Amino acid sequence: MKNDSLDLFIALSRASQWVNAHADRDIRQRGLNRTEFGVLELLYHKGAQAIQQIGSKVLMSSGNITYVVDKLEQKKLVSRRACTEDRRLIFAEITEAGKQWIEEVFPGHTEVIERAVDGLSAEEKQAAAQLLKKLGKYAQESFK
Repeated sequence: MKNDSLDLFIALSRASQWVNAHADRDIRQRGLNRTEFGVLELLYHKGAQAIQQIGSKVLMSSGNITYVVDKLEQKKLVSRRACTEDRRLIFAEITEAGKQWIEEVFPGHTEVIERAVDGLSAEEKQAAAQLLKKLGKYAQESFK
């Protein structure tokens, strides 16, 4: 018996797994893991963030974020600073070395992802992105 929803779930999972494998290998070769890269990229593009709020933006638990920020701080890519208005809040911000690292790595990382998804034409990529956004929004809204 054919089940379209199950077929979609399997295809989506496998495609995600293999595209992520390309991205993860590239990031590991550059000395970080996927979560460290995600946090660094967030801080680069969105500026300083409260550590307590980073987890929801990169889909991780807050306990793990503290560990990830520690690792990035040890690598001198991120620093912490206390919020002046509310001392309970600690912000993570990208350092100058972190900015340089992202600016050096990001173009090559983008190429790795482009090669990983080259099995689709430009039009197919646009259609897939639209459909997956629609699917993601529905799944998110119906999860509550």
